[in-house]
Amino acid sequence: MQAETKLVDDACPIGGNDLELKVEEEELNIRCTILPKGTVAVAFIVYKNLEDVLNNVMEMSQEVLISRVVGGTVGNNNKTTFSSDFFITLQHNKSLQEGKEAVCMSWKLEGSKGRWTPEGCRRTGGNNWSSICACNHFSSFAITMATREGNESHALWVVSCVGLSVSLLCLFLTIVTFVLCRSLWSVSISLHLQLSICLFIADLLFLVAEHLTTKMLLCKIIAGCLHYFFLASFSWMLLEGLHLFLTVRNLRVLNYLSATRFKRRYIYPVGYGLPAIVVAASAATRPNGYGAEKHCWLNTEGGFIWSFIGPVCVIILINLTFFLITLWTLRKRLASLNADVTAIKNTRLMTFKALAHVCILGCTWGLGLLQAQGGEVVAFIFTIVNSLQGAFIFLVHCVLNRQVTEHYRRWFRVLGQSWKPQETPTTEMRITYVTEGERSQSHSAEGCTWEK
Repeated sequence: MQAETKLVDDACPIGGNDLELKVEEEELNIRCTILPKGTVAVAFIVYKNLEDVLNNVMEMSQEVLISRVVGGTVGNNNKTTFSSDFFITLQHNKSLQEGKEAVCMSWKLEGSKGRWTPEGCRRTGGNNWSSICACNHFSSFAITMATREGNESHALWVVSCVGLSVSLLCLFLTIVTFVLCRSLWSVSISLHLQLSICLFIADLLFLVAEHLTTKMLLCKIIAGCLHYFFLASFSWMLLEGLHLFLTVRNLRVLNYLSATRFKRRYIYPVGYGLPAIVVAASAATRPNGYGAEKHCWLNTEGGFIWSFIGPVCVIILINLTFFLITLWTLRKRLASLNADVTAIKNTRLMTFKALAHVCILGCTWGLGLLQAQGGEVVAFIFTIVNSLQGAFIFLVHCVLNRQVTEHYRRWFRVLGQSWKPQETPTTEMRITYVTEGERSQSHSAEGCTWEK
């Protein structure tokens, strides 16, 4: 074996946030701030050729060690569990095969025996020839090559890809519709447009991120962007609920026009600014929380996922409060006002659309919270419904919108006329000739008509 040891003293956080211990190409990175008090040294040990011995003597038909076995210790206690993760970079002695995946393993003692287990470690980056493992305890570590997950996960991946592709197409049509239909532009349309743009970018990044899990830095960047754009979608949904609430609160036949004067100069800083603050604070407090082992998303360990779930739950609760107040206000005022007033009809339509947003965005992510406890059935339902959010938005705001469908009819009419083949005008040639001593005669030839 070969090892590197570093002494730790009170100046460790001053000299840097991380301790780096490297043995040839294997490396250990650990923060000084998570080390237990009274620590005097940190050691990183690499066992050479031990992986070959273990592969020969252990029956590992499904998993095989493809890296050196390494270990770590703090002071004289190698069973320490840390408050946050440290990182170990291990090189593979063979490239990952098709249909296989690298898994970070730690050695777990059970009485007088032990076994390899993924508990406490996860793969956060790497490629076919190396892996970066995030672990929360010191033990012996290695990389195994295992068969990828079964048919259920593959089916989920296929359903997700198909649903996201349909959602992207519908969101693209929605965005094009709102941009081209300038006669329909209003504050409400602006809110729908920004929501569609954020969801379109988020779905596109999520679809692309499936192929970038082995590129650690890029995966972390995409995870941060997904965090931002999904939060921005909920932020614009919150603004829609607020706009609806203010419209109904000031609903009067005489001042309805003034009720729709939503402060546009405030909606963009709120719609795009609040998510930026949340993401910036999350990245500053825990930058390693972006990028999971199998997906470019937030790390579900250590409670970091609540940097997304927390704001989402708050927005959904606020919107539900807005909608309950809105429905109560409409119930009282519709009884005393003329039901044919355009303002009231438009407000009822806005209420339906906003409530549909709560069901589309809120309830689908609520299923995500139950996914871990619900098994494959809940996972399939969540994947199908969540990947079709764009289709629901296109249905509610375009297909069920009478004004938009009228624009569609005009566009299709113009498009049909432009594609209609033009009739070729026929030209008739008449030639009259007279021969000496004879009267006019009629002959026919291809392409023209001869008459008497």
